[in-house]
Parts: sequence; C-alpha cells; structure tokens
Amino acid sequence: MTSLTHPQLFGLGRNPAAPDDVLVRLAAHDHGRHGMHLRRGRLPDAVVEALLTHGGDSAFLLRGDRLSPDMLRRIEAHPDPAIRDAPAGFVRSMVENEVPIGIDSIEEAYGRPRTALAAAPDPKVRAAVAQTWWERPLAVQVTLLADPDPRVRAAAALHKKPGVPAHWWDRCLADPATRGNVARHIPLTWEQFAELTCAGEEGLLRAVAGNPHLTAEMAARLVDADDPVVRVAVARSRHVDAGTRDRLYALVEAEHADGSTEAYVALHWNDVTPGWLRDAPLEERLTHLDRRDPAFRTELASCRDLPRDAWRRLDGDPDLGVRRAAARRPDVPPAVLERLVRAHGDHVRPPLVEHPNFPRHRLRSFVDEVDPGVRRVALEDPGLPEPALERLAAAEESFLRRGVAQHPGVTLALLERLLCDPAPDVADEAAANPALPLDRMRRILAGAGL
Repeated sequence: MTSLTHPQLFGLGRNPAAPDDVLVRLAAHDHGRHGMHLRRGRLPDAVVEALLTHGGDSAFLLRGDRLSPDMLRRIEAHPDPAIRDAPAGFVRSMVENEVPIGIDSIEEAYGRPRTALAAAPDPKVRAAVAQTWWERPLAVQVTLLADPDPRVRAAAALHKKPGVPAHWWDRCLADPATRGNVARHIPLTWEQFAELTCAGEEGLLRAVAGNPHLTAEMAARLVDADDPVVRVAVARSRHVDAGTRDRLYALVEAEHADGSTEAYVALHWNDVTPGWLRDAPLEERLTHLDRRDPAFRTELASCRDLPRDAWRRLDGDPDLGVRRAAARRPDVPPAVLERLVRAHGDHVRPPLVEHPNFPRHRLRSFVDEVDPGVRRVALEDPGLPEPALERLAAAEESFLRRGVAQHPGVTLALLERLLCDPAPDVADEAAANPALPLDRMRRILAGAGL
C-alpha cells in the first residue's frame, strides 16, 4: 500500500455518498476511521459494529450523538471498559485538559444534571460548567463566584453573560481570580478605578482601559499610559477629543514602525472597539470618516443609515477591512462587490460572493485572473464549464487543484487524475467528493488491502 492511499482512505471516510459496506471496510484502517470522525450525523449500526470489532482508536468516534439507542445500549454492555466508557471518556478528557466543551455533552458524560455538576467535587468540572452554561440561574452563578477554587471563580466571571450581579462587584474586584474579568465590564466608581490602575498589573490596566463605562475623568487619567494596548483603547473611548485620538494612535503606529510587537498587537489584535459610535447622532458619526484609526471607519461601515457620499468614501477606504465591512450592507452595488473580490480574493467568512447582490454570472470570468488567490473565486460557480476546471486542475498551486476536487461539476476523468495528485489534501478531497463512483471507492479499498 502506497502512502498515496492514506489520504484517499481519509477522504472516503468522510464522503457523504459512501455506502455502509464501504464504511464497514474503512473501519479496519486508522485513516478511514479518522475520516469518519469528520462525518456529520449518526453512524449506521453496521459501521459502529465494525468499529467495535477493530478497536484501536475507534473510541473517539463512539460519542452518544453519533449512535442509535441500540448501539448506545450495546456499548454500555460491552465487556471492554475502554469501549464502554468511550463516549463519556472523550468528554471527560476534554474537561480534564480544560478544553471548553458544550454543557449538554458534559451532562451526558457525567450522567448528572448541570445544576448538580456546578457543585461537583472536581473543580475542573465546576469550571467547565461555568465556562459553557451561559443560561445558568443567578443562584448557581453566585455559588460559582464563591467557589473555593480560583479557576472556577475566573470562569464564572469570564463572560458578559450571565454576568456578575451588582452586589458582588466589590467582592469580585477584590479577588485576583476575577477582578480582571469584572473590571472589563462593570461601571467602576472612582475609588475602584484608582485602586485597579495603581495595582501595577499590565493585564488589569488593559482590562480597565477597555471598559466601555469609563467616565471622561477616568479616560483622561489613562491618556499618558506607556502601554500601546492601553493607548489604543483610550483612543477609542468616547471621552477623548479628536486631536488626542489621532496623537495616541500615531504614537502606537510609530512604535509599530520601530518593530514593537506590543504595538502590533495593540493595532491589529485589540478587541476594544468604538461600539458607542453606532448610537451617536448621524452628524457626529460622519465626523469620524477621516479618523486615522480604521476601527472607527469599520464601525461606521456597520451602520445602515449613512448617506451615499459616505458609502462612496468607505468603498474606497485605504483599509481593506473597512472596505469589506462596507460591502456587507444590503444595498451595496454589485460592481463594488466584484471590484473588491477581484482585487483581493474572497478569504473572509461569510464569503462576499454569497451576498445577494454579487453578480454571480461573472464568477467564471475570475478564471482568467493572474493572482491564484483571486482565480480560486471562479470555483464558487457550481456550473463552471469543463475547460475552466481543466485549467484550474493544471495549476501549480495545490489549493486550486483541491478546489477542483471539491467542485460539484468535476468530471470523472478529472476526479481520477486528482485522486493521484501528489498533494495529499488534493487526493483527500477527490476521494471525499460525492460524485466519486462506487466502483472507484471499492478499488481504493482493494488497493489498500481492505
């Protein structure tokens, strides 16, 4: 068996058209099983039986949501404890390694209601519940905020929802495990603000700087901060004047130009946005069309009541993120969408080509573009003609060949060629295409000795 067979088996495992007998044979190979892990929906009983027979790394496939009631009972009575515990074991391993997982899965794995799990003996279980049960009642939230383990308390205060009740604010601000999370969201008194900003903790100062409830006096106290993340957060506050905004942003840009990693993070990975701008009067919002910080222009582009001239300016904005945000509006002209995608490709989600106004009849013309990333957009046309698919399948870039292998209109001759592509991900996608004939699926299995 050649190594080329492995991606083919992986692709077959997730091929939605693969019949039960193909999946049963794939269950004997680890690459086939790994492919089945990515299948959607319930696994047929015969396939589950084959997975039980072959064992190996099958356990991660035997989760409750993938099994029929009969197979769940079959596994619960299995003589091998590793198999018996497989569905719950997968979830418990996620909890043990502190990987967030849905509350429904946690309930199923531990066999107890979420209210009981919020008081489980294991603090990792309590923390997992606090992370993922967002609709918990106030009484449960208070219990988690008072938990003896700091990890649980931190998880309980992490998100805006369900939030920290007002009568708990002082206690949470005094707790090192929760104060950073709480300082980011709640209205602060001047005394609380002063204490938090004098604590000498970088993360705490950043949390406070991003708090949308800061007063003008508080924002003024942070203007001279050295931390570029704090500077950008203050520059996005509603309480600073235009000159201060531009000065702070220019300082961070200069630090970025000098090679500062922190300045790069402040400019490009800062989750503080001028969300307050959306509620400002239109006249005030329009004064930010020339703001140096593109976050303001991006926020403007999320509005829907701007005049035509403002949209023209946003459509021609020097920042690509702003132009893409503006292109999401319901009445964007088709020519704007096409120009944007033709210049930069369509690597964002949801794709701009899915916008109702995108001129989809123009998609096949993208096959003539020079930039391979832009040329890929042609594959969004489900009716792309065979000559265009042939051209893309001959491209040097494997991501283009991979796109052809995924295409619903790929010919059987092309699919056969792509099954033998030297790039594993191309062969994998070809084997996963539901257009692959059944006899070809079985030949792949035979070639792998299955």
